[in-house]
Amino acid sequence: MRYSYSIRWFAAILVVILTVPSASADPAYDPLAVSTDDLPAPLDTVVKDAKRSREIPIRIYLPAANSAAPVVIFSHGLGGTRENSPYLGRHWSARGYVAVFLQHPGSDDSVWKDKPLSRRMAAMREAAGLENFLLRVKDVPAALDQLDRWNKEDGHALLERLDLSRVGMSGHSFGAVTTQAVSGQNFPIVRTSYTDPRIKAAIAFSPNSPRQGNSAEDAFSKVAIPWMLMTGTKDTALIGNQDVTSRLAVFPALPPGCKYELVLENAEHSAFTDRPLPGDREKRNPNHHRVILALSTAFWDAYLRDDPAAKSWLDGDGPQSLLEKGDKWQKK
Repeated sequence: MRYSYSIRWFAAILVVILTVPSASADPAYDPLAVSTDDLPAPLDTVVKDAKRSREIPIRIYLPAANSAAPVVIFSHGLGGTRENSPYLGRHWSARGYVAVFLQHPGSDDSVWKDKPLSRRMAAMREAAGLENFLLRVKDVPAALDQLDRWNKEDGHALLERLDLSRVGMSGHSFGAVTTQAVSGQNFPIVRTSYTDPRIKAAIAFSPNSPRQGNSAEDAFSKVAIPWMLMTGTKDTALIGNQDVTSRLAVFPALPPGCKYELVLENAEHSAFTDRPLPGDREKRNPNHHRVILALSTAFWDAYLRDDPAAKSWLDGDGPQSLLEKGDKWQKK
């Protein structure tokens, strides 16, 4: 009787174990997986900021679904255009985001494309100043305001396509400067804030520390939203006086809580763009874009979609499964 009772008890426990769903039985979270549905062609249009008599070209990558989707903005680097980094726009839209790529007149390709080769570097340096910084940081809220109007406009291609309660901001180089400014960077000397409260998370590709006026701690210690920083061990730029040390100074200055940093081994400044840049010396590593896409997507999923699987992947072993020897990943 005693053995019969034990056998029945063991059998009952075994049935419970076998019938309870296992976490490992669920499909694994994969930030690189994309829908096989055809994506719409990118939509090129212009934001007209009447207050500043300024027109801002934008390119919009739309997801396949017609329902309202989170919005991710991207700001190009000095001398770039809305057509830069399409690998990001295509992947993010294939993951269900509306990816809006801004073009900033005054610091776009108009700076260099009609100049003789001997004048291009000087023209680029001139364009990297305060005037264009201020134009850029005001382009972001102007674009968000216009997106909100289009989202409510009968007959518009963006009608009810945008979830503007879930906005992410990103950018590379001068675009990272723009991103940092509108998503929490502090400017104590000028006592001005450019932070747009509509932005809920931000990614800075090739982040920038202040080179004069105030310290990294003064600039970044009050960032209140999730930030992800991506740079490389050879991420220097010919313009802007930024080197690897200044880029790496941003992360330690951030307050703890949903902050991340990726440092790619041998990645130059161009690693985060779609093509090499003048002065490149390293061979481009295809795994760099794979890592960039995976980590950025998981970040958006975690903090714009509140996806627990994405956050678990991001905070767990997910990133390490993609990194190569020498790459560094940290969070706080």
